[in-house]
Amino acid sequence: MTKKKKKPSKLKQKLTDKYRLVVLNEDTFQERFSLKLSRLNVFVVGGVFSIFIITLTVFLIAFTSLKEYIPGYSSTQLKKKATQLTYEADSLKMKIAVLEKFTKAIRPVLTGEIEPEAIDSIRNESKKVVVDYKKLSATELDLQFREEIENKDRYALSAGSADKAKIIFFAPITGNISQSFNAANKHFAIDIVAKTGTPVKAVADGTVILSGWTAETGYTITIQHSNNFVSVYKHNGELLKQQGDFVKSGEVIAGVGSTGELTTGPHLHFELWNNGYPTNPTNYIDFQ
Repeated sequence: MTKKKKKPSKLKQKLTDKYRLVVLNEDTFQERFSLKLSRLNVFVVGGVFSIFIITLTVFLIAFTSLKEYIPGYSSTQLKKKATQLTYEADSLKMKIAVLEKFTKAIRPVLTGEIEPEAIDSIRNESKKVVVDYKKLSATELDLQFREEIENKDRYALSAGSADKAKIIFFAPITGNISQSFNAANKHFAIDIVAKTGTPVKAVADGTVILSGWTAETGYTITIQHSNNFVSVYKHNGELLKQQGDFVKSGEVIAGVGSTGELTTGPHLHFELWNNGYPTNPTNYIDFQ
């Protein structure tokens, strides 16, 4: 006896029945596209596609800014502002608490509840330092020593006065003055006529703070002296000292020349400054 094959159920038959999806040209009825389908395949593909769409939508809502456009979700910028305002409100509360404590502490003083004497005497009486003024009085030996010091300093000159009394200026060169000191015309120097190559000497001990060339004044050398005196020598033909050199009074530092755009011939343009102000060199030096 042969066994009869069991027929599949109607539901399974409906799900597995094959169908053909054909796309035809409406005018020529030519087949353009065909696809074999079953209900089961359509359900499976549709379910997978639906799950993919749902997953993609959840991802976009959870991890992107698109959720801000969905009702019920707050924006990221609003959350940042809310957090910042929370911090500021907290700091303001702390400041207000400090001000309240300060006001509470100073209120009795402003209202007169605490007398000034009570403020000055905060320490307990037992902690006050008792000063014995008798022990602070000077002894005879101290008085004698103080009198000796006062006698030494009574007629002593200050260091600045002593230095000013000691400084003596010598003429850098001797000769006729072609142009005198005139502050009104802003000629803060004197011009002494001399032959080219005549030695130019330092007017006093000092340190060379500038030694070089400028287009207007040619070879120029500047010396810093004591008591804030500065001497300047311009239009030289050559320079014999460099910046940083220490020079003695009367030491040759340059030679007379006629360099620079502002020169009118061989001469020495000499300036003397004190405390940042120009002075008339003839008040300190005899150039004849």
